[in-house]
Amino acid sequence: MKNSILLTQTVQKGGCAAKIAASELRQILAQVKFPPVLKEILVDGQLMDDAAIVQISAELALVQTLDFFTPIVDTPYIFGQIAAANALSDVYAMGGAPKTALAILAFPLISMDKSIIVEVLQGASDKIAEAGASLVGGHSIDDDTLKFGLSVTGYVHPEKIWKNSCAKTGDLLVLTKALGTGTATAALKKQDIIESEIAEEIKSMCELNNIVSLLSAEHLTAIHAATDITGFGLAGHAVQMARASQKILQINFNNIPVFSRTVNFLKKGYLTKAHRTNKEYVCEELKADNLIDLQQQILFDPQTSGGLLLSVDKKVASKIVEILKLKNKHTVIIGEVRDDRSSQNIRLQINA
Repeated sequence: MKNSILLTQTVQKGGCAAKIAASELRQILAQVKFPPVLKEILVDGQLMDDAAIVQISAELALVQTLDFFTPIVDTPYIFGQIAAANALSDVYAMGGAPKTALAILAFPLISMDKSIIVEVLQGASDKIAEAGASLVGGHSIDDDTLKFGLSVTGYVHPEKIWKNSCAKTGDLLVLTKALGTGTATAALKKQDIIESEIAEEIKSMCELNNIVSLLSAEHLTAIHAATDITGFGLAGHAVQMARASQKILQINFNNIPVFSRTVNFLKKGYLTKAHRTNKEYVCEELKADNLIDLQQQILFDPQTSGGLLLSVDKKVASKIVEILKLKNKHTVIIGEVRDDRSSQNIRLQINA
């Protein structure tokens, strides 16, 4: 039974493309009266950062995050790996190291063989082990569709946190993974391709964003701000960083890395609802007049387990890219951080 089910055909939306649209989420959150922020909390959700930070001592803070979604690929083991890598990424995006994970599982017991969830959990467990963390429990429910993810806790030094609000004028912008997982998995869901035809994208989604272990202390302090690129696309997450930092991010479109089949998939119209909602989210703050529609779709493509966008001291940016390329060949400088001196509401400028 497990071999006869294509997981992507059991859900309407898959991966980070299933996120509530960013503009709708902001409207919802604006109506909620949240409890007061405790003095120990160094980072909360106000600036749409990747995780919360709670200070424990002068030398230790906890990174807390949660992420789950519906299947984005058909193979259960690979789905578990991607879901885990995606959740762990939020800790890495704050400069932290994952320590524990709790599983979040909704599973249709009537329609799916239990061996499928065994494979999902095994994929996640193997990826958590690769991160040097432990799976310590979780919660499950019987539901109509499969959903899986993790709540992750990590450690970070309170003075070494990467926030999305600390980009500095003159920094160079580094992107660590190629774009295009959204359109590739849209093609897979339409059953116009099979998993083996997007092996490059799947490999990228399974890769951990653990760059802290690759860099020296000097290089780590040169990274002033970071965020991971997921469901809101490069444009959405870049705008959030620019807003939080009160800067303008200027990106050279020709430097943006994409997978080998991304443009072809977009030309064939493999899109998700998120392509549209991501465009709506940033349209008033994005200046990309010289780009054709297809090029803009790359900016709006919803990534699942995408790369990190780093705001880096320009003196060492090239060296950091050289080091990170050893792990991911697509790592590249894509732009720079500028002062916000415009009378317009522009946060992200893309030059063709």
